[in-house]
Amino acid sequence: MSYFTAVLARDGRRWSAHNLDVDTVADLGELADELRDVAEADDEPVLLLVEREDAWWGVVRVDGEEDPRVFVSDAAGSAASPYAALLDVTAVDDEVESAVSGCVGDIDVLADLGTSPERLQAICEEQLLPMDALAALAEGAGFAEVLDSLR
Repeated sequence: MSYFTAVLARDGRRWSAHNLDVDTVADLGELADELRDVAEADDEPVLLLVEREDAWWGVVRVDGEEDPRVFVSDAAGSAASPYAALLDVTAVDDEVESAVSGCVGDIDVLADLGTSPERLQAICEEQLLPMDALAALAEGAGFAEVLDSLR
């Protein structure tokens, strides 16, 4: 199975895609540093979206110097993937962990970007195809066109 990754940074109301070879990044800490480097403004979010065909999807978010925030649709699937170190859900605070079937991580990760925790939970419960799930998140955050241009 193949993977799709996209790095998106927001500057005001505009989102842009950035090249980042995530296959060369060793762990979540290094990924956070790389994402901060592509940030267009210090306080704006940068997202890494990961999709494994029909199996699972994940989001890593960095805002400035804050700790990275991670959410994945399938904890077991992501843990067994080449991206396990980048999607280190064990680094996520237990207080914000989702208890949704297989989904794990910071359920508030996209709350200020148009996807409420309830909607994120519903997307997991609906078990949408990863491409469709990321499209729904992109629509809510306003970067659907940018994401579509990368596919």
